[in-house]
Amino acid sequence: MIVTPAHSDSIQAGSPLRRGACPSLSAPMPTGDGLLARLLPTGTIALDAFRGLCTAARQHGNGIIEITARGSIQVRGLNAASAIRFADAVGGLGIAMADTIPVLNNPLAGLDADEILDAGAIAAALRGALARTPLPQHLAPKVSVIVDGGGAIGLGKLVADVRLQAVRTNDQVVFHVAAAGDQTTALPLGTVALDDAVEVTLHILDVIAHSGHGARARDLVAADAGEAFRAAIADFLISDASPAGAQKSGEPIGAHPLRGNMFACGLGLAFGHAGAAALDELMQLAAAGGASGVRAAPGRVILIVGLAQHVVAPLTAAAEGLGFIVRPDDQRRHVFACAGAPICASAHIPARALAPRITEIAASRLGPTFDIHISGCSKGCAHSKRAGLTLVGTSAGCALIAGGTARDIAFATTSVDELPGAVARFINGPAEESGHV
Repeated sequence: MIVTPAHSDSIQAGSPLRRGACPSLSAPMPTGDGLLARLLPTGTIALDAFRGLCTAARQHGNGIIEITARGSIQVRGLNAASAIRFADAVGGLGIAMADTIPVLNNPLAGLDADEILDAGAIAAALRGALARTPLPQHLAPKVSVIVDGGGAIGLGKLVADVRLQAVRTNDQVVFHVAAAGDQTTALPLGTVALDDAVEVTLHILDVIAHSGHGARARDLVAADAGEAFRAAIADFLISDASPAGAQKSGEPIGAHPLRGNMFACGLGLAFGHAGAAALDELMQLAAAGGASGVRAAPGRVILIVGLAQHVVAPLTAAAEGLGFIVRPDDQRRHVFACAGAPICASAHIPARALAPRITEIAASRLGPTFDIHISGCSKGCAHSKRAGLTLVGTSAGCALIAGGTARDIAFATTSVDELPGAVARFINGPAEESGHV
């Protein structure tokens, strides 16, 4: 579905959002540096269209583009007037975007040489079905669905209210259905046929909607261990299919084989953001290399698709020169930072500005078993899971939390100026007692 913004008088630029609400192109969210607009593309973005997005971000915003942990695109620095112009400009680019509750599918769906099925087609059918019902108006803004068709880049690490995981069993492809979590924590509900996937998902979402506007799947799972969900889809369950095991999430950064002997090149945005000028230059290089387009991917990654194999290496080298992450083991991937102050009005510390220095200090520890979350406030927007070390801005200074989230109890508090030293001491030997470092 190509989403064209509503007429300018309907754009809710700067309108106050309740807690838990999500920004969009037509309802941008107030932040410290103006308004933030979020786009959820549903397929390949043509290179010219992405360059047009970069131009619009420079002309109407602050020229910074973000890719989120869930694969959305964000533009900051808009104001009440420029948000309208930005929406109009993006609406003319022909970018396919979701306009209902988030239904996420594999970032290489339809192109991946190793996928079990094209999850994008199922996701599109579900979005269309949702648009024909009143459900989106009765669901909490953050309710989401994942349709995982397997392949090189899975969605196992993402949390969702409803999960559909495609698997092959008994010479057929079916969906394993789960609720409230990621691939390891979601509650299994059973197995359904492909043709029933959309209707089953609507039934589960209907149960959530009838539990109250702010309800989430996790609330129902906590209340009755998922019995309401199972009852709602009982007629669709296939009894002879075994539960799914954990699926590999896949590594988005690097080269990925596509159908037709083509490749995709996954590149990370350091700390989740890049200048529109650098992204525009990257698009020009991709076009020169014969790429067909670009896709946003979870994990703050951008995928250049439609490349001949011999183009991947030189494009990767050029992207590294522009500051993009090109190696899976890049230490910046293990530091999660929100925009921070003064960009975000809720932030007490300049989280994003601190990230490079904190990465340098913690380089010896950063890796798959130890990461750092720098949060401007206790909301913890950049990273909802536990981290080896979490740094949280508060009115009293910067709180340090070991092995927890931004909402957990700190073992120490320090000033921003003293934070690098405090982190260095923690890295060299965790603090033995609570207090000021």
